[in-house]
Amino acid sequence: MINWQNIIIKSDDTLEHAIKVLHGGGARITLVVGSKNQLLGTVTDGDIRRALIKKLPMNSKVNIIMNNKPIKSGMNFEKKDLIQLMIRKGLIHMPIVNEKDEICGLETIEHLIKNPLYKNPVLLMAGGLGTRLHPLTKHTPKPMLVIGKKPILETIIEQFIADGFYDFYISTCYKSDQIREYFQDGSQYGVSINYIHEDVPLGTAGSLGLLPNNLPDLPIIMMNGDILTKVDFKQLLDFHKSNAAEATMCVRGYDFQVPYGVVKIDGYNIKQIEEKPIYNFFVNAGIYVLNKKLIDKIHFNTHLDITDFLEKELNKEVVKAFPIHEYWLDIGRMEEYEKAHNDVITMFNK
Repeated sequence: MINWQNIIIKSDDTLEHAIKVLHGGGARITLVVGSKNQLLGTVTDGDIRRALIKKLPMNSKVNIIMNNKPIKSGMNFEKKDLIQLMIRKGLIHMPIVNEKDEICGLETIEHLIKNPLYKNPVLLMAGGLGTRLHPLTKHTPKPMLVIGKKPILETIIEQFIADGFYDFYISTCYKSDQIREYFQDGSQYGVSINYIHEDVPLGTAGSLGLLPNNLPDLPIIMMNGDILTKVDFKQLLDFHKSNAAEATMCVRGYDFQVPYGVVKIDGYNIKQIEEKPIYNFFVNAGIYVLNKKLIDKIHFNTHLDITDFLEKELNKEVVKAFPIHEYWLDIGRMEEYEKAHNDVITMFNK
C-alpha cells in the first residue's frame, strides 16, 4: 500500500488545498476524514476536473465536490478478490478501513497488478523554429534546449516511458539532425523512436498526415515538444476512452484581469461599473488524443493547424476537453524558459 497519510484532508478544507495535496501525494486521490480519522469521502482527479469545468472558486469547500459514498474494503482482503472487485467496478483506488470505519490504508490497481504497457503511438511535435527564444534557438531546436540537466524533449519522453508508453514518433523540421543524433532509434531508453520530417513547416497538425499508414487502430497521443507537465498520460487516455471521444484536447484554466474599470452601457446610460474584473478562460494546453479515423482525414504533406482541424470536427465528431490541474508550463518565451529551470529541480528531479 502507498503512503496514505500524505493524502489526508478534512471536509472543510478548500478546493485549492485539495489540489495541492493531490499533487503532492501522487496517488490521484485524497482521503477525506473526520475528527476520529473515519473515512467521510474521497476526492479524485475527476472530481477536481469537474469542479474546474464548473468554475468553482478555489476557496470552495471539499465537502461539496467529494464522493461521500466511496467503495471501500476491510483490512482482511484477499488480493485477487480486491483486484476483481476493482476491475468490475472500474476503480483505480480502494480505501482500506478497520472495523470502526477508520482509514488505515489505500490500495491502487497499479500497485496490485504490474503496470501495463500501452501500444498507443505517441507523436511529439519538435519541428518549430522557436523564434521567441532567439538567440538560444539560433543553433539549437527549442525541444533540445537543456532544462536542468537534460533537453526538454528528453524529460517529456521519460514521462511517457514511466507511464508505460514505448512507441514514439518525433516530428522534425528545424535542425532535425540534432534531435535524431541525440535520441537515435530509442533503444537506449528501451523504446522505439521513429521520425517524420517536414521539409517545410506544416502547422501544428500537418505532420499527422506524414505518419505511416500501418499504425495500430488505437488512439494516438500528440503533444508539443516544448511543454513541461506532470499530467498523468494514462489517465488522459482512460478519460478519452471512457468518454467515447474521437478527439480530446487538454485545456488549462487561465485568468485575465482587465487593468481598468469596465463600464457597461446601454446607449448613453451607464448600467454597471466593475473595477478591474477577472475573466476566466480555458486555453489549449498543446496535448491531444486523436482516434486514428480522424488522422486518416489529414492529407499527406498539407499545412494544417490542429485548432482549425478540431474546430471543423466539432459538429461531426465527439471532441472532449480534459482540464489540467497538474503542473503545466509552455516554454515559449524567455521568462518561461527561466521559470522552467527553477521548476524542474522540484518537479522532475525527485
